[in-house]
This record gives sequence, structure tokens and C-alpha cells, in this order.
Amino acid sequence: MKYVKVKWIHDFLDEPIELYSELDDQLWEKRKIEIYADGRRDFASKAQSSGSAKLSICQLPPSAEISLDPQFIVLPLSAKSFEELWSAAVGRVAK
Repeated sequence: MKYVKVKWIHDFLDEPIELYSELDDQLWEKRKIEIYADGRRDFASKAQSSGSAKLSICQLPPSAEISLDPQFIVLPLSAKSFEELWSAAVGRVAK
């Protein structure tokens, strides 16, 4: 698995500003976390989701390609960091 954090620079209140994805070797999303400017967190997997979060229906492009668009900043992410974020996002729904 690969993990990626993407900061999305924009002024849309109803769109996330940070996207965290767990990707397989072919760059298909397996799990995703979306964080909004107001602190809201949504998540998606094949088994469950919250808010408007959904897994992409297309393979993600390589990080280098995403970085070519100045509205996106791609940062490395460890599996441990992703799991911590996932647990926090899913835990909010369970409460």
C-alpha cells in the first residue's frame, strides 16, 4: 500500500482542504479521509463512508503529476499516520 496527503488550495467552503488516501500498487483508492476548513472529517472505504466522501472511480495519477497543478501540494504520509487519522475519523462517527 501507498499513502499520500494532498493539500488542496481553494476557497470553496463545501470542499475539503486536505485529502488523505490509502492506495494500492495500481493507485486505486482503498480508503480516503477528507478534512474541511471547519475541522469536519469525512471518510470512505468500500465498506463504509461518512458525509459526502466517496472513493475515486478512477485511478489516481502519480504524485508527480498531481503536483504539476499549483492548487495541489502532495506530501508523503506514513502508514502509521494514515491509520491514526483513519481511527480518529471513523471514531467520530461511532460516538
